Amino acid sequence: MNIGGPTPSIHTDWPTGTGIDKRPVDRPVRVAAPGPKGQGGSGLAGDAVCDIRHHGGDDQAVYAYAREDLDVWERELGRELTNGVFGENLTTSGIDVSGALIGERWRVGSELLLEVTSPRIPCRTFAGWLGERGWVKRFTQAAAPGAYLRVLEPGEIRSGDPVEIVHRPDHEVTVAFVFRAETTERALLPRVLAAGDALHPEARKAALKYRSAQAI
Repeated sequence: MNIGGPTPSIHTDWPTGTGIDKRPVDRPVRVAAPGPKGQGGSGLAGDAVCDIRHHGGDDQAVYAYAREDLDVWERELGRELTNGVFGENLTTSGIDVSGALIGERWRVGSELLLEVTSPRIPCRTFAGWLGERGWVKRFTQAAAPGAYLRVLEPGEIRSGDPVEIVHRPDHEVTVAFVFRAETTERALLPRVLAAGDALHPEARKAALKYRSAQAI
C-alpha cells in the first residue's frame, strides 16, 4: 500500500505539481470513495491527487499495479523499481491486474470492497517522473497498464492485507482490452460496452461516440 503528497514537477502544468510519488506505508489507512472528480484526493486517506482534470474521483479512487509487472520492467529498464514508483496505491502480488475484468470485485483485508473500472493511460507526467526516453510509447506497447478501481464498501487496510477476487462478471472485457481500445486499436471500442455500467463513464462515452461515428 502506497500513498504520497504533492511533488513539484516541470512535467505538469498543474499548480500543485503531481501526486505520483507514492511511498509504502505500514500503518493502517482508511479507504473510501473520494467524491466527484474535481474534489481532489484518491480514495486513500492522506494520498494526494493533484491534477484533478485526469485523476481521482469515484471511478479512479484507487490505482493498482502488479508487482510481477514491475519486476518485468525492472529487467527491461535495468533499474530497481520500488513499490509505488508507478504511482500505484496498491502493489499487488499474485493477481493479473491488467487481465482483470471490468466490474471484477476485490475484497482487500476484511472490510474494503473495490470494483475494477478502467486502465491507466500514460501521460507526460508519468514519463517525466520515470525519466525514461520514449516511456509513453514503451508503456503503451507493453499493454500492462494496471487498473483503476472504485470503492463499493469503505474500509481500513494496511500493507500485506490479502486481496481476494470475490466476483467476476459474465463478459470478456479486460483492463488490457480497454487499454488497447483506447490507445492503439480504436476499432475495438464498441466491444468494451459489453462491460456495462461497471465501465468508467468516460470510456463508455468514448465507445458510444466511436460507434455512432462509424454508423454514419
